[in-house]
Amino acid sequence: MADKVTPPSDLTSTLNLRQLRSIPGSIASDELYKSLSSEQQSIVTALKEGVGILLVLKGAGIGGRYLLDSSETKIGRDLNNEICLDDITVSRSHALISRTEEGYSVKDLGSLNGTYLNAISVRDSKILNGDEIQIGKYHLTLFIGGK
Repeated sequence: MADKVTPPSDLTSTLNLRQLRSIPGSIASDELYKSLSSEQQSIVTALKEGVGILLVLKGAGIGGRYLLDSSETKIGRDLNNEICLDDITVSRSHALISRTEEGYSVKDLGSLNGTYLNAISVRDSKILNGDEIQIGKYHLTLFIGGK
């Protein structure tokens, strides 16, 4: 006679909550602008029409600012990038910001940790004034002159 196997009565599983990301509600541009320090407001106000700047408002590198005045700006951990974010959470060649007459876009360059736009993973997406790009531990917010 075969032994009868009794299934376990207590099943458990583990859920890693650190992997969950909250998706922020959209913030009106003027509300976001008012939340900036007076120094940051003067920098944004001084931008030429259509020229963008990335400000690090939270996360690693807070206070950093990166002018987007060329047609392409490569971001990564490698020193050869226009924007070098020195942290292991950033790939050597992580993302590319492109500027055209229509505006700005961000493209993930096959990074290990991905590129996030307003907390949503993207491969290639248009970015607008006030949008937040997350690259590793860095949260970079786009401001465009004249907007």
